[in-house]
Amino acid sequence: MSKIVFLNGQFVPEAQAVVSVFDRSFLYGDGLFEVIPIFNGKPFRWAPHLERFAHGAELLKIRPPFSPEALSGFADELVAKNKMPAALLRFTLSRGVGLRGYSPKGADSPTFVMTLHPTPGTPDAEAPRFKLVTSSVRLPAGEPLAQFKNANKLPQILARAEADEAGADEALLLNTDGHVVEGTTSNLFWIERGIVRTAPLASGILPGVTRSVVLEICRTLGVTSEERNITPPELKAAAGIFLSLSSWGIVAAQALDGAALPASPLTEKIRRTYWELVRAETA
Repeated sequence: MSKIVFLNGQFVPEAQAVVSVFDRSFLYGDGLFEVIPIFNGKPFRWAPHLERFAHGAELLKIRPPFSPEALSGFADELVAKNKMPAALLRFTLSRGVGLRGYSPKGADSPTFVMTLHPTPGTPDAEAPRFKLVTSSVRLPAGEPLAQFKNANKLPQILARAEADEAGADEALLLNTDGHVVEGTTSNLFWIERGIVRTAPLASGILPGVTRSVVLEICRTLGVTSEERNITPPELKAAAGIFLSLSSWGIVAAQALDGAALPASPLTEKIRRTYWELVRAETA
């Protein structure tokens, strides 16, 4: 069954949701996106997702054509029209069509799209365990464009291709300082001596909304958490590794570069608490 797409203020069948070949996001990746999980027809952590989206638009100097209040209404209507109470809602904002070349002059009418996609992670889904590989791709440390989901994702695409070739579920990337920082679509956590650790934002990672939820859960559970850098050998010696991402929530890692990883009871406790929080906030 064909889905409905929100395109520049109109709800249209997906076959009719087309964008100009001269759109700058297509030509140059001149845009950004956001992905928000929907449960029971309600977005989970709408406000921080919108805040990150607005921050990215401000950095790129692209003015979204709709207010946050209007977006909320359009999102609700899109969910209802598609009858998808459990889904991933994606925003895509492009600078639009402008003059040929890199200059943004003349691109004064942004393109905005909202689409819905099936979500693999739900409160009742079986807990997955990912196989990870370390990618050869490097991310720039301290990269300001990592603060939001920009439309330039070639490093992540190349890293994910390496994971696909290795038969893995996700690839971990190092930054140019030699530290393991994040996955292609996920934030990285590891456990050492009962402490939950994750890479600092200054290392060049995305400030994931689910990452923030994990840190919030740690405070609720009385679990110590901290940001620190880690090298590949140190990571492989961790007592447990897990990932956070909007599509799956919390995912434990079962292997890294072919070597089995220990399963941590703390990871499972955080995962269960995450889904309890989702249920409570989207009831």
